[in-house]
Amino acid sequence: MRALVVYESMFGNTLVVAGAIRNGLETWPDVTAELVEVGQVPHEIDPGVDVVVIGGPTHAFGMSRPGTRDQAAEETPEPTVSRGDGIREWMAAVSAPAGTPFATFATKIRGPFPGSAAKAAAQELSARGWKQLLSPENFRVHGKLGPLVDNEERRATEWGQKVAAAAADAQRARGLRS
Repeated sequence: MRALVVYESMFGNTLVVAGAIRNGLETWPDVTAELVEVGQVPHEIDPGVDVVVIGGPTHAFGMSRPGTRDQAAEETPEPTVSRGDGIREWMAAVSAPAGTPFATFATKIRGPFPGSAAKAAAQELSARGWKQLLSPENFRVHGKLGPLVDNEERRATEWGQKVAAAAADAQRARGLRS
């Protein structure tokens, strides 16, 4: 099974989570997972990809926008990881077959803050006819710059394993219906 993990990251926390998810996916038998920053992902999903995992930071209660990315870039002297379009723009432009299996994740500041980039992305992809495998997942960070809250990287690896299991189940179900 082939998995594509697409991420947007400002300060590196979402990249760490995406890498852990990829590692979790690859613990499943016969899974290869490619980790790609959103600015480097083609706008057409290769038909050989069996599941797409998409994640980004939560900005202003949802997916980032050009203005929130500019604001994030001003908050650190270091260059941001993602410097161009985010997952919002990529999802608006991407072409994929109807029913493409997906899962979404986000990083989010620890605390009782509403909204989630993962939830917003899942709603967008579902509306476009993609097939959601799992509920959106949020991984917590300490403050805007991070780091990740204790055990979130481990939890991301475990979530990647759950995505692989759900994708394998969906693949078997498609095989039974063929």
